[in-house]
Amino acid sequence: MMRTWQITTVTDAARARIAAARLAAAYGVVPLERTRLATALSGRLRQCLTKGGGWRLGLEAGHGQLRVEVAPVPATAEPPWHLTVPCPEPADPAVSAGVADDTGVLAEALLGADEDTAVVLDRLAEQEELVSFHREELHQTNQGVLALHAELDAAGRAQREAFAAERAARQEAERARRRLTFLADASAVLTASLNHEEIVRRLPELLVPEYARTVDIWLFDSEGDPQSPAPRPAAAVVAARTSRPQYAADHPGGLPGVDDQPPSALHPGRPLLCVPLPTRRAPLGVLTLTPPGERWDPDDAVMLIELTRRASIALDNARRFEHNRDIAETLQRALLTDLPTTPGLRLAARYLPATYGLNIGGDWYDAFRQPDGSLITVIGDVTGHGLHAAVMMSQLRTALRAYAVDGGSPGMLLTRLHTFLHHLQPDLYATAVIARFQPGEPVLTWAAAGHPPPVLRDPDGRVRTLDAKPGAMLGIPLHQEIADHTVPLVPGSTLALYTDGLVERRAQGIDPGIDRLAGALGSFGTGELDTDLDGAAERILDPMLSDSERDDDVCLLLCHIDSGTVRAG
Repeated sequence: MMRTWQITTVTDAARARIAAARLAAAYGVVPLERTRLATALSGRLRQCLTKGGGWRLGLEAGHGQLRVEVAPVPATAEPPWHLTVPCPEPADPAVSAGVADDTGVLAEALLGADEDTAVVLDRLAEQEELVSFHREELHQTNQGVLALHAELDAAGRAQREAFAAERAARQEAERARRRLTFLADASAVLTASLNHEEIVRRLPELLVPEYARTVDIWLFDSEGDPQSPAPRPAAAVVAARTSRPQYAADHPGGLPGVDDQPPSALHPGRPLLCVPLPTRRAPLGVLTLTPPGERWDPDDAVMLIELTRRASIALDNARRFEHNRDIAETLQRALLTDLPTTPGLRLAARYLPATYGLNIGGDWYDAFRQPDGSLITVIGDVTGHGLHAAVMMSQLRTALRAYAVDGGSPGMLLTRLHTFLHHLQPDLYATAVIARFQPGEPVLTWAAAGHPPPVLRDPDGRVRTLDAKPGAMLGIPLHQEIADHTVPLVPGSTLALYTDGLVERRAQGIDPGIDRLAGALGSFGTGELDTDLDGAAERILDPMLSDSERDDDVCLLLCHIDSGTVRAG
């Protein structure tokens, strides 16, 4: 549909504008678009009236659009003005585009149109204010979001820093735990041995390669003299003389409790940590270390100094133990008797000191003649170990010999020893077996006090355990009379006296060991025992001690009656 209006006056313009507004409403143009159309058309028509002349207003609807065009009449070079707005509805045929010629009506229509426009513009202004308000709110919200993000970033940084600090603290705690664990384990290893050479060998194995690249241990002589024919770093000599740890390098070490020294002339390219091995009297030596990397961590250095102190205590204890052990073993061997020579009776004895721990000094044997010509053989074991036990063993040996001068049977001698030990050392005990061989008599007299039973081999190879009821241990706080026992003795017989170190094993007890000893003694022929009793003793010890830890002394005394001996009577 196409509508046109000729405009030459203000009235024509008012009539055309009103008609266009009504048709726009009829075509379903929304109020906002109608207002925009009316405002733009009013402005254009005012320009046209100002220019003067004739003008044509055209309005065409179709294809969902309402097109308004204003062009000069007649046509000029000026291009026509046009405006298009959407109109979704078809035109209502009942709507008339005509407008009354009454000036009042036109004025009222124009005024109403202006009021509609004003209302719409007011609404637009309100919407603009609302949009501005929302825009301001959005701006404030954006500012708040930015501030929140900033706070979150700050909180995130603080949290990351806290996590980093916690991780560093956890790592440091783990390193401290590892150092303490190493120190405890290494100390246990060093103190487990009482051999100073073993301690010196194990110390580098513990430190290399985690805490040191190389380890050198400089031990002084027995008088603590720090002089050594081998060249030593100057820092090690200073440590020996001052008893203070020294650090030699081309840079300060910054290690707690350690003095800095110039780099070593012997090792100029490597830092050295020289730590004395302290004791109550004087240093035992100096431990010289090189770091596993460029330098030591201060905490590692503190741990190494503490480990060196503990190693020094272990070395000092080992040297003291070895010294006491040597004294005890020397005293023990000095007190062991030279076996007497008796016609028709062969004796063979073996003594082996313990190789584990300070368990030397308690076991002993002896053989001597009484005034009537009888031969006393004895084997015993004093409770306790070390030098004190060796001294007590010597006193018992001397007392037994003194008592035997006055005569007396094995049981009487043991009873006297029991009284002597109880009064001399109330807290010390002993066990013993005494066997007496009388010339010309085919009888063996023996007595035991808390000791493993003797083993007797007959000439035919049969072996018996002389397990008649023994007395209690010597020295216990009770009165006792130890009884004598006798057993027939024929030529070719062999009596074995021994201490528990030969037969007793922790996991098995003593009985299996006695059975093994009986089996070993019964395996010899009579001729072997007649000719080589010492060799027989050696051949007994080898299989008997193959499974032993040797944590106790071992004594064995073999007494063999020659098979050619003629029985008296």
